[in-house]
Amino acid sequence: MKKILIIEDEVSIAELEKDYLELSDFEVDIQTSGKKGLEAAIGQKYDLVILDLMLPEINGFDICKEIRKVKNLPILMVSARKEDIDKIRGLGLGADDYMTKPFSPSELVARVKAHINRYERLTADGSNLEEEIEIRGININKASRKVLVNGKEVAFTSKEFDLLVFLAQNPNRVFSKEELFDKIWGMDSFGEIATVTVHIKKIREKVEKNTSNPEYIETVWGVGYRFKG
Repeated sequence: MKKILIIEDEVSIAELEKDYLELSDFEVDIQTSGKKGLEAAIGQKYDLVILDLMLPEINGFDICKEIRKVKNLPILMVSARKEDIDKIRGLGLGADDYMTKPFSPSELVARVKAHINRYERLTADGSNLEEEIEIRGININKASRKVLVNGKEVAFTSKEFDLLVFLAQNPNRVFSKEELFDKIWGMDSFGEIATVTVHIKKIREKVEKNTSNPEYIETVWGVGYRFKG
C-alpha cells in the first residue's frame, strides 16, 4: 500500500483529503505544523507528500527545499494563493505539481496516482537506469540519479533530472513545451505548460556557464527547446 503524507494546518481540509485517498487504498498520515511535517517527511518513508504552502513554524517553500536536499519523491504543493509567482517559486524549489484551493478531492486523488505511477515508471527499469550519458562536461548517471558538471556534483530535483535526461538522450531534436510536458509529467489534463519553462530555467542555471548564451539547451523561438549534441 502506498503511503502519503499530508502537511496541512486546516484540519477539515486534511481530513477530507485523507478520506478520499484512503478510499483509493492509500495509507495516509497528517501533520498540521510545518516543523512536525518536515520531520516526518525526512524521517519516515513516504511515496508522495501533499504540502500546503501557508503553515505555522515553517512554510511550504522551506519544507520543499529541505525535503529536496535529502529525498527524491513526488511533492504536490497546494495553496489558496493564486499568484503565478508562488507557482513558479514552488516548482522552482522542486515541487512536482501545484494545485490552487479550492479543488476537487477527486482531482487531488487523480494527480496523486498520476505522479506516483510516473515516478515508478521512471525508476523501475533497472537496465535503462544503468546507462550513463556524457556530453561535453556533463555526466549523467541514471542509476544513482546524479549529475556531474565539469566534475562537480550538482543537485537536481526529480523533474529537473528527468527533463535533462530526456533532452540529452534526444540531442539536436526540437521539442515543444507541450511535448516535454507530456513526456515528463505525463498528464495531459493536469498542471500548466509554464512549468516546463520554469524547469528549463533551473536546469540552465545549473549546467550553463552563461544562461543568456546557452551551450547545451537552446531555445528555438516559437517552437520549443533543443539539446545541442
